Amino acid sequence: MTVALFVPCYIDQLYPHVAIAALRVLERLGVDVAVPDGAACCGQPPANAGFEHSGERALRTFVDTFAPYERVVVLSGSCAVHVRAHAASVGGGAVAERTTEFCAFLHDEVGLDAIASLGAELPRRVGVHIGCHGLRGLGLAKPTELQGAPFDKVRALLAPVRGLTFADLARRDECCGFGGTFSVTEPAVSAKMGRDRLRDYDAHGAEAIVSTDVSCLMHLGGLARRAGVALPMMHVAEVLATGLDETRRA
Repeated sequence: MTVALFVPCYIDQLYPHVAIAALRVLERLGVDVAVPDGAACCGQPPANAGFEHSGERALRTFVDTFAPYERVVVLSGSCAVHVRAHAASVGGGAVAERTTEFCAFLHDEVGLDAIASLGAELPRRVGVHIGCHGLRGLGLAKPTELQGAPFDKVRALLAPVRGLTFADLARRDECCGFGGTFSVTEPAVSAKMGRDRLRDYDAHGAEAIVSTDVSCLMHLGGLARRAGVALPMMHVAEVLATGLDETRRA
């Protein structure tokens, strides 16, 4: 099976090292990975802003580009949810069904034994942030507002990382305030929500924030820098790649 890796726009332009880490992790795990030429925006930003039709051309291009692949792994919960929810509207129902998010793919299809074999190491107390789309749209963990047995796929992926411990937050699955275009249309509210999250991390001794979504890290990292706080922000892929020689961190 060949897996196509979809790199969202902001990662491609601003955080390419995250995509490289994800690619290296997948390849080390024995996954046959392709990064298709012609991959571009999935159309999520205009759709989330209420202009779904304006994003249809981008979504149709996404469907055409990724249709040949048996699995599409997306480095963003929000992009994955958008494709899964809307691709069928442009004739991409099969692509929607084959689309999953990076952490979900590792947990559900690669398996935790293989993850442990990566030999990742990060001697820090980390606060885990699962983006809202990944949490509630893709089921990466049980939201606190729901009853039922607790589970957390992201923590399960990070549990084998040597030296890593978890900071248990007061409100562990609260939104960071980014919300895509929400941070543009409601900047004051967005920033206040982000500062609330940072205070929770600080109060519980987090030495780094690890997230499933770079967009959330971008938001929280910007607020931390403005406050003069040196708090590392890492995507799950970066943490798992620490066991690979050239990405190992002290």
